[in-house]
Amino acid sequence: MGLFEALLGRTAVYRAIQAPFAERKLAPFLAEADLSPGRRVLDVGCGPGTNTRHFRETGYLGIDVNPRYIAHARRTYGRDFVVADVTRYEVEDAEPFDVILANSFFHHIGDDDTDRILAHLATLLAPAGRLHVLDLVLPHGPSAAYLLARLDRGEHPRPLEAWRELLSRHFEAETFLPYDLGVGPLAFWKMVYFKGAPLPAAPAPDPARKGEDA
Repeated sequence: MGLFEALLGRTAVYRAIQAPFAERKLAPFLAEADLSPGRRVLDVGCGPGTNTRHFRETGYLGIDVNPRYIAHARRTYGRDFVVADVTRYEVEDAEPFDVILANSFFHHIGDDDTDRILAHLATLLAPAGRLHVLDLVLPHGPSAAYLLARLDRGEHPRPLEAWRELLSRHFEAETFLPYDLGVGPLAFWKMVYFKGAPLPAAPAPDPARKGEDA
């Protein structure tokens, strides 16, 4: 692990870097998510709990692989947090979630593991639940946003087309919104917001038809 990665692993450094843009990054999610009282939220890759205050009225579970982040989140917010590698973790509570949020998470994960995680998250959603993804886009061509995407700790920023294809394998897109984070006209990061519904279950085989085909 390099010095930059080690520094970002510390809660105070992470929060300082994220603070100027955290609310703007979440804006599309907050505009579209149903966070009414009693809803159940799963926050995948929750970090130090920065976004927890938006879920005061909901049930909430945050998971992250970094024990420092989770220790800080537990001390600060008093909600349910679990240290876990989400590429392997399976939620023990079988009750489905109404909202699953993956905020700047999947660009740290390769395609194969992302596929597996998305397939598992689909099983954790209530029938009317929604997956919400906010993540880093790799722009085409040289730009400040391209350079910062390449310098990011996450090794898997993706072009918009790749995000659409990957997420739509497991969820039916209701919103697919590219947006910028930066200062004035200068975009530091290109982002995408995805809101998806569970795909309809495949129809069960018709025993009568099977007999006809035999």
